[in-house]
Amino acid sequence: MTPTETRLHASGLARSGAWFLVVGGAAALTHLGVFVWLSQTTLWWPEVTNAAGFLVAFVVSFVGHRWLSFSDAGTGLLQSLWRFGSTALAGFACNEAVFMALHRLLNWPQLLALITALIVAAAQTFMLGRFWAFKR
Repeated sequence: MTPTETRLHASGLARSGAWFLVVGGAAALTHLGVFVWLSQTTLWWPEVTNAAGFLVAFVVSFVGHRWLSFSDAGTGLLQSLWRFGSTALAGFACNEAVFMALHRLLNWPQLLALITALIVAAAQTFMLGRFWAFKR
């Protein structure tokens, strides 16, 4: 790789990473907002409100990542949707496991447990998104 190609590649990764943070932040805030709203307005278990938050945030996340974070994707829309759906479900499994362990086993407050779980799952989601779901 020439020095110019190396700089362009690094610039593209930085841009992708920046958009990932913006889109991921928007999706996380959506997830948290739905979680808090449902926690205050329903009698659902926290694990169910977490799942509902995930479902709403999934739409924000897929659209944002497809057109912003990984706009240079070499995959078609349906292939990316299937792959990202699989990636997101893996991330949610991680999220739910961490959330349940912190909240149910360690008695952490719901919101703190969820925020921690979202952070833990974010790294996994980025790696799977970058190198599989939206592979170039």
